[in-house]
Amino acid sequence: MSERSAILVLHQSLQKCFQAIQQQQEAWQTALTDCKPLLSSLSNLAEQMQACQKVTFAHTPLRGFPDLEEQLKYKQHCAAESLLEELGGKVADLQKVRDAVSGYVGTVFQLYEQHADVLGFEALVQHTALIPSLADMLEWLHDIERYYRHVYLESKLLLLQIRYENLPDMQTLPQSWERILEHNSRNMVQDTLLKVSFLETL
Repeated sequence: MSERSAILVLHQSLQKCFQAIQQQQEAWQTALTDCKPLLSSLSNLAEQMQACQKVTFAHTPLRGFPDLEEQLKYKQHCAAESLLEELGGKVADLQKVRDAVSGYVGTVFQLYEQHADVLGFEALVQHTALIPSLADMLEWLHDIERYYRHVYLESKLLLLQIRYENLPDMQTLPQSWERILEHNSRNMVQDTLLKVSFLETL
């Protein structure tokens, strides 16, 4: 295969990959958006649970309802479990996107390795004002894959660290979530997809 043919094949593969990532990004963003109110609800619930722990029911007008405290705690626990189950589903959605993107990116790099012998250095770094180089686009794919992998792992760890005996930490879940997103440049993927939108016209 000639160098020109190899470049064309890689461009076509990159086009398919970035288009697939665009679709996955929509699913990713939906899952991230859905996590926010669930974490806020968990935070509010933790605040209620902590307030409940501070109340001595026997010293209140509610002392005539001896089972009330136990019932209330049970209800709060069930509500927390339900929220955690929903969050687990959203994190599973993030994992699906991460796995899918890793597969797409792996296919592109496998194709690149197959044609690396006929691709000279100049072909990899050649670019125009409108078209980035192959080297840049391959690096962007690495960055995108790393972004999905890091956010998924950090969100998974955040859920694993939730403990009912540590209610103050549960109350800070929304802030912890925002730090994960900010630390991992939430707009990076969309910015990259805009840079390669030209591929649709090639």
